[in-house]
Amino acid sequence: MVEKYIKQQIFENQEDFNANFKINVPEQFNFAYDIVDEWAKINPEKKALCWVNDQGEHIDFTFREMKENSDAVASYFQSIGIEKGDRVMLILKRRYWYWFVILALHKIGAVAIPATHQLTKKDIVYRCKSADIKAIVGTGETLVTKHVDEALPESPTLKYRISVGPDVPAGWLDIKKGIKDAPAFVKPSSLNTNSDIMLLYFTSGTTGNPKMVIHNYIYPLGHIITSGYWQNLKEDSLHLTLADTGWAKAAWGKLYGQWIMGACIFVYDHEKFTASDLLKVMQDYRISSFCAPPTVYRFLIKEDLSQYDLSALKYCEVAGEPLNPSVFDTFYKATGLKLMEGFGQTETTVTIANFPWMNPKPGSMGMPSPAYDMDLITPDGRSAEAGEHGEIIFRTNRSVPVGLFMGYYRDKELTDMVYRNNVYHTGDIAWRDEDGYYWFVGRNDDVIKSSGYRIGPFEVESALMTHPAVVECAVTGVPDDIRGQVVKATIILAHDYKEKSAPELIKDIQDHVKKNTAPYKYPRIIEFVDELPKTISGKIRRVQIRAEDTKTDS
Repeated sequence: MVEKYIKQQIFENQEDFNANFKINVPEQFNFAYDIVDEWAKINPEKKALCWVNDQGEHIDFTFREMKENSDAVASYFQSIGIEKGDRVMLILKRRYWYWFVILALHKIGAVAIPATHQLTKKDIVYRCKSADIKAIVGTGETLVTKHVDEALPESPTLKYRISVGPDVPAGWLDIKKGIKDAPAFVKPSSLNTNSDIMLLYFTSGTTGNPKMVIHNYIYPLGHIITSGYWQNLKEDSLHLTLADTGWAKAAWGKLYGQWIMGACIFVYDHEKFTASDLLKVMQDYRISSFCAPPTVYRFLIKEDLSQYDLSALKYCEVAGEPLNPSVFDTFYKATGLKLMEGFGQTETTVTIANFPWMNPKPGSMGMPSPAYDMDLITPDGRSAEAGEHGEIIFRTNRSVPVGLFMGYYRDKELTDMVYRNNVYHTGDIAWRDEDGYYWFVGRNDDVIKSSGYRIGPFEVESALMTHPAVVECAVTGVPDDIRGQVVKATIILAHDYKEKSAPELIKDIQDHVKKNTAPYKYPRIIEFVDELPKTISGKIRRVQIRAEDTKTDS
């Protein structure tokens, strides 16, 4: 399937990849018809989705069944008046209904808005008003329906609340009954264009209200690099990305690129994460490819991995936040597998990654994807030299990368702030070594400027994480009259260290950082806390820590 859309499929090295990789974009592309339905035509019994939950249920779906179920849902949506361009929010956790519903929306040209079940009434009202959401499809659980029902009076465009069950609360439509009553699906005569909006994500953000990232219908093709070359998937791969369907990470690892490559998507539908349970599932179902954020790997390496048969596991990837080198090393010693880090944003597909022909350097994001014309720009506008910090930017004057977002929905001012003069500014700071590998420093707002030095929070956090007392940490800058800013570490302690003398432990941690990174980067201020402020997607809100420090000082 993938050979229809790329110029060359196999590459020997990065130079070959950069020179010869090219995505062939059809004049009109629709992932649901051109990939899923096409697989259903040429290999209908090929396994597409393997769904397992924490209650012991297991269901496999072929591409034929994915086509039939998405057709049925599309027909039902049409029967109640959901049309091309309508915005529909999906709060479906990891239920297999998510795949039926999002494919159905693609088939009728409606805009899919994946969302997390952690949204409150306020969050839902904001989303409904900002995007004129017409329908919400949810799991039917009290946790989901309660907040949707509370938001309804303040959400004038919200017309339909649809439950996939098993419960169907009062006022909600039953999708299963609706499917039975709907007529056979008829493909719309007016299909999408490549430039139509297909997908909208409300980014969690570490500051302000969520932004509305919109992607067009060729966005899935951009994930050929994500799945085919960063995740290294083949037609016989069984791939598990650990992510809720409400996050863009699900688009990266649980839908588009995987099916373009012909791989089977494995879904572990669980309510509470337990490392031992996950490892048991990976063992029992013979997972061959696995992708998760660094936090998950931190939990995995605390288990005795020798107790699990992970012999089917051939490839492991990591993304979502920077990877601490200590986690890389520990996982490699336990499994013999090198974690292949990748980098990107909700606004993009994978932009920097460790590809199969590369030898990953622990802690490095890898090298740029050939789909993006990338550069590192210093504050004075120069291209950064090796070893010099710069902002990651993408130039689009020659061509717009397949997979780059269309902009922020209904917010031209914000779009123009980051995407102007054919340059997209990511706001992320990195540096490049002499071998061409890129290393993450931090968000532009998070970089600490102390006594003339620019200090990235991640490099200090990586040093802190190698101390046995540190479970989790966040590094920020605190205003200082002499140095401009000084480094502060906010730390969650391991249980065995909570009773130790604070001054003694602080000095020990400071000395440890001085030994493991440049001494000027050590945290002059250390605070121990029980939890760190985070967004609903789990990213640390350093901006909140800085704001609280400012209030304390004043």
